[in-house]
Formats: sequence, C-alpha cells, structure tokens
Amino acid sequence: MYIKQGSMKLKKYFFPFALTCFVLSSCGDSPTASYDSELINDDDSSDADVLKVGNRLFSIPSPVQTSMLVKASGADYDKSLLNDTKAADKYDSKTLKSVNLGIYGADLGYVNLYGQTQDAVNYLNSAKKLSDDLGITSAFSEEFISKFQENLGNTDSLLLIVSDAYQIIDEYLQNNENNDIGGLVLAGGWIEALYFTTQVYKTNPTPELKQRIGEQKFSIVNLVKMLNSYNNQMDEYTELVSGLQELQNIYDGVEVNYEYAEPEVFEDKRLTVIKNKTEVNLNDKLIIEITEKISSIRSNITQ
Repeated sequence: MYIKQGSMKLKKYFFPFALTCFVLSSCGDSPTASYDSELINDDDSSDADVLKVGNRLFSIPSPVQTSMLVKASGADYDKSLLNDTKAADKYDSKTLKSVNLGIYGADLGYVNLYGQTQDAVNYLNSAKKLSDDLGITSAFSEEFISKFQENLGNTDSLLLIVSDAYQIIDEYLQNNENNDIGGLVLAGGWIEALYFTTQVYKTNPTPELKQRIGEQKFSIVNLVKMLNSYNNQMDEYTELVSGLQELQNIYDGVEVNYEYAEPEVFEDKRLTVIKNKTEVNLNDKLIIEITEKISSIRSNITQ
C-alpha cells in the first residue's frame, strides 16, 4: 500500500453508513462494489463513497483514505489529534453517541495505519461501547474482538476487519430505519477526517493535503443536504447542522474546477482506474477559516 504524488494506489476501505451504492460502480452487483476492491487513482485524490438517502445520491470521501494522505505527507503519529477514548462514557444523547461513533471509526483507521496496536484496542473498545449503547451489539461481537486481536500489527487485515464492523452497523441501521443515526455516524467520520487534514497541514503543508481540504467543498454540500433530509429536531442535531452550514458558507469562497473522464473498469481484477481531474484554488486565509471552523464543530461534539 503506497501513495505518491501524481499516482495513488491503495486498497479501498469503505466507511459505509447508509451506503447502497459505491464509487465507480453501478447500483447493481458489480464486483467493484466491495470494500476490499482495489483502486488506482492517476489524477484525482477525491476517492469517495456514494450513498443513497431516499432517492438522492450523496458523495462523501472515506476518512480512512484521508488518513492515508495524512500519513503520506510525512507527518508523524500524533495521538493528540484523536478524540479521548475515555470520553465515550460521557456522551448521553443519541446524537452525540452516533456522531462520536463515526469519529472513533476514523480514529481507528488512523491508529491502525500507524501501527499503534494498543491505541487500536482502546479505540475499538470506545467504538464498541457507543455501538452497544445505540443497540447495535452485533457490530463488535466476541468473535469480532477475537479476530481483531489476532490480527494486531497487520494493518491491511485490521482495516478490513473494522470495515466489516461498520458495514454491519450500516446494515442494521438501514434495516431498522435509523437512517438519521447512520447519517450522524457518517458525518462524524467526515468531520474527524477533515480535522486531521487541517491540523496536519499546519506543519506539513503538502499539495495533496491542500487539494483534499479544497475538495471538501463538494462533500460539505452533500453532507448538509443529507442531514437536512432527516426530521431530527433535537438541539444537538440542529446545532451540528447549523455549524456545518456555516462551514459550507466558508467553502463558497473555494474555487474547484472538476473535469470528469470516463473511468476504466477491469472487473476481472476488481480494479478501477480513475481519470478525473480536479483543480483547487484555495488561499491561506480560507484554509485558516476552514481549520478554525472544523475545529470548533469537532470541539462541540466531542467535549
């Protein structure tokens, strides 16, 4: 698994909340619609999942893939970027439990990529607690915990195992018509991933990280639309959506030129070559504003 400028080859680990269709595959039974398929990205780092809410499709990038970009920037492992595992005990509402379940999922991907086995166990336990609190006990079963422990130190295997757990969460939420919880989990993962990126950019301002920050102009629009599609009037929920809308307003100043090109799909190899091109025009002032706003949003939901 590696990432280099101008070309990115990585295994595609999905973060599949409320997900029914996947990027670069149709909504049918294409073999590319699998979380262990491979992706080669020649021109674009905006690898995204496509999700369906009602009859509308939304595109949100995977936080695990964002963590890969963070690591590829040369940044050292920084535990201070992560949400405190002990904080799981204090979240006392469905909104906070759901969004922080997404945050812990992104944190799990981050610690696994850096090979931090003890932290991986701690973050798994926090994710399990919130999942159990939400009634999704099947996601982190004893069998899952055992399999996770057996593969400690094996980054690829752990990422796939964690993807399994979150896929179970997604299926449970869809089957029980709890799409608002699924949307919050997805939002938490996206918020944490953007928080990683903006914080690391302060000390490792690579072109790839700047590109990823700018590309979220599309993601924030989709995220706000998705969350607004749920009839959730709880104060914490509306406050979160309001904060994201304010972030969307900041992103209005970002110029993104997107050129679509038909991807090449090799079904026998479960491989897709992306040929899209994205050009981001993002100045330092906007990056600072985005950094401050996403930090504020995250602080409100984690503290």
